[in-house]
Amino acid sequence: MSQKITVTVKDHSYPIYVGANLLEQAGEIIAPILSRPQSVIITDENVARHQLSRLEKSLTNAGIAFSTLILPAGEATKSFDQLQSVLDQLLGLKLERSDKIIALGGGVIGDLVGFAASIYQRGIGFIQIPTTLLSQVDSSVGGKCGINTPRGKNLVGSFHQPDLVLTDVTTLDSLPERQVRAGYAEVVKYGLINDVDFFTWLESNGEKIITGDRLAQTHAILTSCRAKAHVVAEDEKEKGNRALLNLGHTFGHALEAECGYADTLIHGEAVAIGMVMAFDLSVRMGLCPQADAETVRQHLERLALPTRISDPKHALSNIPMTAQRLFDHTLHDKKASGGKVTFVLTRGLGQAFLCRDVAPNDIKAIFQQSLDAAD
Repeated sequence: MSQKITVTVKDHSYPIYVGANLLEQAGEIIAPILSRPQSVIITDENVARHQLSRLEKSLTNAGIAFSTLILPAGEATKSFDQLQSVLDQLLGLKLERSDKIIALGGGVIGDLVGFAASIYQRGIGFIQIPTTLLSQVDSSVGGKCGINTPRGKNLVGSFHQPDLVLTDVTTLDSLPERQVRAGYAEVVKYGLINDVDFFTWLESNGEKIITGDRLAQTHAILTSCRAKAHVVAEDEKEKGNRALLNLGHTFGHALEAECGYADTLIHGEAVAIGMVMAFDLSVRMGLCPQADAETVRQHLERLALPTRISDPKHALSNIPMTAQRLFDHTLHDKKASGGKVTFVLTRGLGQAFLCRDVAPNDIKAIFQQSLDAAD
């Protein structure tokens, strides 16, 4: 039994199906939107080990022929080299513009495959089958695709909406706990932006999501996807309030860049630290009560997520960093305009807003505060 959410943008709409064991129904769900009964699955080594056979069997049962491309796992796969390799293999398979590619994996696979689909023969359809909590609640929805460069995260990419999102919550069962906790940071984000009731629910149910409670996971995914679908419908190309979905991301992306996109710090962990820093910056600027910033910090710490760069329990604390270098990374942020970076700040829980006039010294001070923080 699945539930359906519809994402509607200009000239395009698509469904998000959320439920258990949907991989076994994937062929039946996908077949009606294919121009011919064949496709290409693109996944990574880790996902292939746990989930690929389920999808392949379902496609076979539905009479859909397919080829499979298996890429290395990890953030480093979002690169020009891997993009070129994927495009070359798709050309070799003689994929037609009317065909569709299936992205089976987390945010890395979804972002890379979506970008490849957007530029293959000037645009080909694709299907998202997200297998991590982070991708199920965030990156698989909304059409933002891209790759990283040494100068920053997602700086090369496009907006290319999928034709279908198929979210099977049972794929979370095979994830390492660290990955689930990292994905949880993106769930919390929706509550902190503009849904304080959802954040209150998470205060009581967050650990259930981490430990595999199916009802709690499904509720969190559906709530997050509905929130994102609403924002994307109003601002598909991030010209306005869609940027609110980047709460914590400008700080987090700077940390990821400084770590070289290595597994030392995975995306959701960076977002967790970044959200704390966004609240701390809001407090410093006299916009947000200190108590709300502490509530966010304590909530994330209870869920065993890092909340500062100097966290002694996290490998990040062993990497030498400076506030100036981290600040320099923010200047490459996609939301920068006229040499200034747009930050998502807050007036309190559920009260996020965009601010285009943050003093550089305040940004550096928050980085330094996170570097210096002690137990």
